[in-house]
Order: sequence, then structure tokens, then C-alpha cells
Amino acid sequence: MFRSFMLVIFCALPMVMAAAPAQAYIGPGLGAGTIAVVIGVLASIAMALLAVLYYPIKRMLKKRKPAETAPANAREGEGS
Repeated sequence: MFRSFMLVIFCALPMVMAAAPAQAYIGPGLGAGTIAVVIGVLASIAMALLAVLYYPIKRMLKKRKPAETAPANAREGEGS
């Protein structure tokens, strides 16, 4: 087992070390796309945190509002 592993390493190492660089063109669209992805990820994290923090604050503010004290039967006559 170890011997076959060493044989693979011995044969693959020269091929990896002799690899030529890729002559590929990276246009300006890649940079713009990368920036858009980073901004999108940061915005989604910020909106998730805002949503998680907003709900408890909204509940707390609703509890602070005084309840209406008008009797229920007085409301039935309104609007008719």
C-alpha cells in the first residue's frame, strides 16, 4: 500500500512541477461580479441580523402602547 502510494507521488510530482501557466484572459466582468457577490453576501447578513433584532423590539413597543379602554358595546353603535 505504502509502496504504491510512493510510486504515484513519485510519478505525479514531476508532472505537477512542470505545469505551464494558463494563458487565460480574465475580463473586467469578473471583478464586477466578485464585488457584487461580496456586497450581496454582506447585505444578506445585515438584513438577517436586522430581521432577528427587529421582531423583539417591535413586540416590546407594542406592549408599551396603552390598551384602548372604550367598552365593546359602545363601538357597535358607531358607523351605523
